[in-house]
Amino acid sequence: MIFARFKNIGGLFAVCVIIPVFLSIVYFGFLATDVYISESRFVVRSPEKPSSGGLGLMLASSGAFSAASEESNAAQAFLESRDALRAVDQGGQFRAAFERPHIWFAERVSALEEGDTFEDLYKYYLKHVKLESDATTSIATLSVRAYTPQDAHRINEQLLRMTEQTVNRMNQRGRADMIRFAEVEVNDAKEQAREAAQALAAYRNREGVVDPELEATAKLEMISKLQDEVITTRAQLAQLREFTPRNPQIPVLANRSRTLDEEIRRQMGSLAGGSNSLAQSSVEFQRLFLENEFAGQQLAVTLASFQEARNEARRQQVYVQRISEPNLPDDPLEPRRTRGVLATLVLGLVAWGIASMLVAGIKEHAQ
Repeated sequence: MIFARFKNIGGLFAVCVIIPVFLSIVYFGFLATDVYISESRFVVRSPEKPSSGGLGLMLASSGAFSAASEESNAAQAFLESRDALRAVDQGGQFRAAFERPHIWFAERVSALEEGDTFEDLYKYYLKHVKLESDATTSIATLSVRAYTPQDAHRINEQLLRMTEQTVNRMNQRGRADMIRFAEVEVNDAKEQAREAAQALAAYRNREGVVDPELEATAKLEMISKLQDEVITTRAQLAQLREFTPRNPQIPVLANRSRTLDEEIRRQMGSLAGGSNSLAQSSVEFQRLFLENEFAGQQLAVTLASFQEARNEARRQQVYVQRISEPNLPDDPLEPRRTRGVLATLVLGLVAWGIASMLVAGIKEHAQ
């Protein structure tokens, strides 16, 4: 009975420990292919945005540059996109790098269920290309796992270069959009200023006045002079009627006084009281004049905004700053063979211990 128990325990030990450790030794010792990891670090920088802490603050202190979070997120999203895979797999280079003869067949691209589809290749790509970003410093770490040092370095360099191109393309489009919108506003303001100036000029030509206010001022001065002449004429007429009633100048002065009164009434009528008066013309003139002035001021503002947009477009350069270049690994970092075998041994012993206690408990309960 004791022998049977030890026999059962020995069989359980073989299943839980010996066989898994043997398989792990075979896999890690003979089958698993060496994996080389190439890493690079970069940050997307902008001269306008505030700097973050840590290493980002150290970088900002050297040139007053800060991390551009939106562009950085876009760059990282591109690295994990299908477009990045299409670009790096031009001519089948990416697929060929993971189909080399020395790679164990289970780790090749073709080992997937449908390895010839793009979606399967994309899943394989995400397993071998990792991107991690530090939220404090905004520094991104790009890691590429491949089965030769040259492939890992080449793919990392290609992805990093494409990231720079993506950020530059976004930067150029942002500058072009900024300037284009400013140009549209300037063109609209120019058109409004031209229409306002033409409307004012057409009114002046139609009414035959340059400025109703200036003409009204001139007419008031003329009326004031006519009133002075009327007063002088009436004074002379009164003196002649008093001292020389038969003077032949009396009818002349009386006629002159009536003529001056009529001229004053006519001039007053041209100032106000009629549809063609200067007061009525001044209302329309003031409206057109104010519209012309507003259009001119609006044009000046848009021109200043356009110049500011051009200066901003030249100054606000967003770019990828490399913290560390992609390295050419000289030693495989994965798989960790010894640790893998030891981990299998430890897990097997734990599983064997638990299983042994369960088996012993079941037998004791059965007895």
